[in-house]
Amino acid sequence: MKKFRWWAFWRRMQYGAGTLVFFVLVGAVVYRTYIYTPGSCFDNIMNQTERGVDCGGTCVRICTVEVTPPKILWAQSFEVVSGQYNAVAYVENNNQLAATPALAYTFEFFNGTTKIGERTGTTVLPPSSIYPIFEGRILTDGQPITNTTLTLKSADMWVPATVGRGQFKTTTIDLKNIDVQPRLDVTLENTELSDANNIEVVATLFNAAGKPITASQTFIDSLSGRSQKDIVFTWPQPLTKTIRSCEVPSDIILGIDLSGSMNSDGGTPPQPITDALAAAKQFVTTLKSADKAAVVSFATQAATVVELTGSHITTAETIERLTIQPADEVGFTNTPAAFAAAQTEFISGRHRADSRRALILLTDGLPTAPGDKTTIVEEAKVAAKALSDSGVSIYAIGLGAGVNTEFIESIASSKEQAFLAPTTADLSRIYGAITGSLCESGATRIDVIAKTGANFTPLR
Repeated sequence: MKKFRWWAFWRRMQYGAGTLVFFVLVGAVVYRTYIYTPGSCFDNIMNQTERGVDCGGTCVRICTVEVTPPKILWAQSFEVVSGQYNAVAYVENNNQLAATPALAYTFEFFNGTTKIGERTGTTVLPPSSIYPIFEGRILTDGQPITNTTLTLKSADMWVPATVGRGQFKTTTIDLKNIDVQPRLDVTLENTELSDANNIEVVATLFNAAGKPITASQTFIDSLSGRSQKDIVFTWPQPLTKTIRSCEVPSDIILGIDLSGSMNSDGGTPPQPITDALAAAKQFVTTLKSADKAAVVSFATQAATVVELTGSHITTAETIERLTIQPADEVGFTNTPAAFAAAQTEFISGRHRADSRRALILLTDGLPTAPGDKTTIVEEAKVAAKALSDSGVSIYAIGLGAGVNTEFIESIASSKEQAFLAPTTADLSRIYGAITGSLCESGATRIDVIAKTGANFTPLR
């Protein structure tokens, strides 16, 4: 039997171990060089010091579970021209640092319960404030949008943002020409030392009750650090029908029916015309000093008896002296001519571009004319619509228990602007309601909010 040699065995073991170590080292080098990928914030694996998959710890991304979801405050569409809308929503981000460079959203537009369109997109959402989401030039093929909703998709990425809402501030906000071609002039300042690029700026106008009434959008390619830039927002249609702030003056025309039927109650002085003139006179004396008033009378013909003026005492005295002419006792009620006279006065140089226009027309019945009665009624409706479409708010007052309600509502700019006065005792209340409708106490609020995606911390 051959004797076992331990020294040979250990030598073979050493040779084998050395060979094994060699191949392990070679394999490690090959693996490290060609196969191994170090842990990163983009490998879809929770490794390193991450608190979630590719988020938290050494990763710039913020884990979704650590983020308060953004909150939709409101969404609304505003008609710009017939059949075209701008949609705006306010979204609140309560996170002090977390922001997202790509927040997906969907606007849906409804006419009643019928969905008539939608618009999708993405926007940046900076931290710690309220920001608008804007979509413009929404075409509806003539269908009105009565309801607008916004849906937000969960953001795939939340990262720290170096600067939020405080980066930009407005030093000048000047709204002008609201009854012609509205224009909002704004001076925007970049308060940071760093430049800002690709800036979206949205201007939203609110009424005194805090309800949004219109919005517009513009873009700035670049704004250097600690610098200012003048920007302009415009609207193609007058805003005087929507801006009810008492800070905006009014140009008001009173249309007064002086046809023979306004003497039908008889008496001395004759009624109901005497009380109607007294109520109109009282209304004029309550106008603000910045307002202007004019008077158009109509019977067989129409006449502008007072042109637009700020002298309310003179206007009130003229109203008090108005009488029904004998020829008009058996004449007609030419309501279309009253609308035409009002339009002529509104397009004169006496109307101010920064004033709202309103016509308050009082009549006790349907228009009348020689021949076909239906024709003159339709002419009045057409004339009223044209005047209203031009930006004039028409308030119609029907005086008398038997007045035609359908006609009064058809010539007013809206059903809410049509009033029925069964007796002259109702006129003071109605004129008071019109005063409240013309303007709301408190100034119109204007929000100008800028946002940019240039302030997000780079991913690493």
